[in-house]
Amino acid sequence: MRRRLSPEPLFLIGAISQYCGASIAHTLFRDAPAAAIGWLRVLGAVIVLVPVSARRWRGWPARNYGVAALFGCITVGMNLTFYVAIDHLPLGSGVAIEFIGPITVAAIATRTPRNAGALVLATSGVLLLSGTEIGDDAFGLLFIFLAAALWAGYIVLGARLARRIQGTSALALGLAVGLVLSSPIGFTNANRLFGSPHVLLLGLVVGVLSSAIPYGIDQTVLRNISVRRFAVLQALLPVVATAIGFVALDQRPSLIEYFGILLVVSGVAAQDRS
Repeated sequence: MRRRLSPEPLFLIGAISQYCGASIAHTLFRDAPAAAIGWLRVLGAVIVLVPVSARRWRGWPARNYGVAALFGCITVGMNLTFYVAIDHLPLGSGVAIEFIGPITVAAIATRTPRNAGALVLATSGVLLLSGTEIGDDAFGLLFIFLAAALWAGYIVLGARLARRIQGTSALALGLAVGLVLSSPIGFTNANRLFGSPHVLLLGLVVGVLSSAIPYGIDQTVLRNISVRRFAVLQALLPVVATAIGFVALDQRPSLIEYFGILLVVSGVAAQDRS
């Protein structure tokens, strides 16, 4: 499939998978803390990715292990902060605010008036969305902005992994390291779920849908396109998240939130794609 499809539809498949998983995770927040579900998400991805990737780790230079471990820590941190955030914010709005990360990467990568204007559009949309939430959900906004910064790091470092190292194998190793490092927080919150097999199982399914599939697809896409174009491609994420939040979670954005999301997506769409 990855050889037959162009980057856009391939990325769209990953986006749909990612936010289907996020919608399942959102329904689990009433049964477990967000940190526990985020940790189970990483565990589910590790269970799927490590067995098919471990044999490729042999013979790597020591530096590759360090870069992969750093990438894993950034990815796990992005997941955990995002889950804590959407426990307080609607899924679509949360993703749109988090989207400032890839917007910034795209703007830095192409220093032209067109991209500066696109960044203004996207930032205006983010400010509109923040303004609608900050009165009641300052805690959620704090974590979604942390997730945005980590998302930017995920794009930049992920591109380096995809082109210089075997990307999916590095992803598996990085997630395994991130799982271990986040265990003091994640496992402490998740150990109570061992008495709830259905919650435990769904948490692991979230890991496959929201991490293993989309992040694996990201590594394929990043091998074939520029960082800037990949950042532009992220415009599909808030659209998909809003659609899935509406269909699966009955989260109906207000008119001003629709306008904010439109500004964010328009800003990215206006980026130079050449």
